Amino acid sequence: MLIAQISDMHIKASGKLAYGVVDTAGLLRQCVTHIVSLATPPDLVLITGDLVDYGRGEEYALLKELLAPLTMPIYVVAGNHDERTALRKAFDGPRFDYLSQATEFLQYAVDLGPLRLVVLDTVVPEEGRGQLCDKRLAWLDERLAEDSRPTVIAMHHPPFATGIAHMDAVGLEGADALEEILLKYRHVERVMCGHLHRSIQCRFGGTIASTCPSPAHQVALDLSLDGPDCFVMEPPGYQLHAWLGARLVTHTCVVGSFAGPYRFREGGVLID
Repeated sequence: MLIAQISDMHIKASGKLAYGVVDTAGLLRQCVTHIVSLATPPDLVLITGDLVDYGRGEEYALLKELLAPLTMPIYVVAGNHDERTALRKAFDGPRFDYLSQATEFLQYAVDLGPLRLVVLDTVVPEEGRGQLCDKRLAWLDERLAEDSRPTVIAMHHPPFATGIAHMDAVGLEGADALEEILLKYRHVERVMCGHLHRSIQCRFGGTIASTCPSPAHQVALDLSLDGPDCFVMEPPGYQLHAWLGARLVTHTCVVGSFAGPYRFREGGVLID
């Protein structure tokens, strides 16, 4: 099984550039084209939050157009730039019937065959920070207890400090309680997150928690204590998670055109 993870697209409507600089719609279009052209297409696409920039209906409408070439199942996660009601309205219909599980929070669990996907809602409306309250955590505990299959948890805010100060300032409240729950269950294979616009990995709760790069702009890698909140136009990317029967193996993909591929050998002999 192959999972493509996209995160932090920040789509804006009417051709508007994010922060006056980033053509997020054009960059997502390139990312979608890259995924569609993969030699081995993913079985599903997981989008870990900040689907759009201001949670507006017209932004979600454009997003759905941009995602249309992806004919495999798509699972969406709310981020701090999303608006729950508008997101629900945009992703209505049979293809997204898993959202019918969601009540107050956009949380749901789905059967992926060899894996199970559990989606958590970390959104605090109109704030950048994330939160896992007692209600959300109790729901997760129940979902993990009811099925012992290998499980992927998806949420927007990562449950660990990254060293990027301005992003850690809008991190996740309730991470310690989440870790206590995860330590009870050995079948959680990964906690997949967004928010950071970078590929970051951390051991957490007896498993691995990771973040995904953005198909648009990346958060600047500045580990100083007072680093400014800046972004850079490093190569756009996404991730491919391959379930190989016993382990989940992650590859970070760069979107763009680059020289190669070149062969290492000619006639079976390493090129000198």
